[in-house]
Amino acid sequence: MRESPNANERPDGDDVALIVIHGISLPPGEFGTGLVDALFTNTLPAELDPSMADLRAARVSAHVFVDRSGIVTQYVPFDRRAWHAGESSWRQRAGCNDYSIGIELEGTDDVPYTDAQYRSLIAVTRALFARYPRLSADAVVGHQEVAPGRKTDPGRVFDWRRYLDGLASRATGAG
Repeated sequence: MRESPNANERPDGDDVALIVIHGISLPPGEFGTGLVDALFTNTLPAELDPSMADLRAARVSAHVFVDRSGIVTQYVPFDRRAWHAGESSWRQRAGCNDYSIGIELEGTDDVPYTDAQYRSLIAVTRALFARYPRLSADAVVGHQEVAPGRKTDPGRVFDWRRYLDGLASRATGAG
């Protein structure tokens, strides 16, 4: 666990009804820089690429981050509210941070995610399904679905079919 200060108590700690999948890379399109960790822990360096200067004041986090090699780092306990979705709504319910779990994948909208990331994402998702009975494949969305017009991640290259098929095959013991 690598704790992010960008979290607080949920209005109802047991109200976990949604998983939001995100994609992030800092600087945009670069991987393995450590800057996502710095963003989530409010430790961005003073000297930043000009394209990221606005992030210095940002206060964001996710429950977990999955890097390109599939390593999962947890930043916020699942029973707490991570600040990942921003202004958002799902099925006419506003404030997705209140009732969702945010999973950030290191990536971009147009670079395919890795096999290791899909394996880790499926494993994390299955563990969340086991812990939170309101979660299911029908309650997993991309950031673009809860913040349309504002966000595009995890992007057009995220393989939803592969991910959902992986959840189904692991759930039945196949694959």
